[in-house]
Amino acid sequence: MNRIAIKFGLVLAAFFAAAPAHAVEVHITAKALEHTLIQQLFTGDQNRYYMRGDAKSPCYVYAEDPKVSFKDDRVVVHVHTHARIGTDVAGKCIGVSLNPEADVSVVPDAEGESIGFRDARIEKLSESRELNFLLTPFLSRKLPSAMKVNAADLLRQLLTQSTASTGYALTLDSLKIHSMIVQNDSLVVDIDGVIGVDQGLLPPLPLPHLP
Repeated sequence: MNRIAIKFGLVLAAFFAAAPAHAVEVHITAKALEHTLIQQLFTGDQNRYYMRGDAKSPCYVYAEDPKVSFKDDRVVVHVHTHARIGTDVAGKCIGVSLNPEADVSVVPDAEGESIGFRDARIEKLSESRELNFLLTPFLSRKLPSAMKVNAADLLRQLLTQSTASTGYALTLDSLKIHSMIVQNDSLVVDIDGVIGVDQGLLPPLPLPHLP
């Protein structure tokens, strides 16, 4: 599990355990969203996402190196795309090479326990109709859905380690995301949650060996 996720979960756990049923603001940076996107979507060879073909295909289309930023009330994702479009003839792609940049922006959207995104708006595309046929669904549907994070599932997973690390058994009773807005250089998430605290049952320590 990545360090950002662990820190996010521990901050929530500490807050809700101390003050249950109170709202907390979580500030998520563009780098954190970028990391999530890479981990959940750009899992191919060299952190690429292939829309056509793969690393061994003569003809291919892939996106790489996503960059997340904030503009006004929207989250903007920029990707580099590389394409070799044509016909495979004896293991060689006879056609054209394209390397355009592409941008899509989305509005953050609270979805119960999840940090989601909606209203995808393509800001920049290539000049190739054939390439855009693949880029459009990738930018407008696939990419926004890959940034979605279920905060409750993440926290419950982290809390399974609470007994060993704190001596207390922590359980997530409820979590709800009320709102999300872009504010300056971060995504501000307003969360309510309740965490139960009970004495953990640690395994007994081994007795020392006596000669």
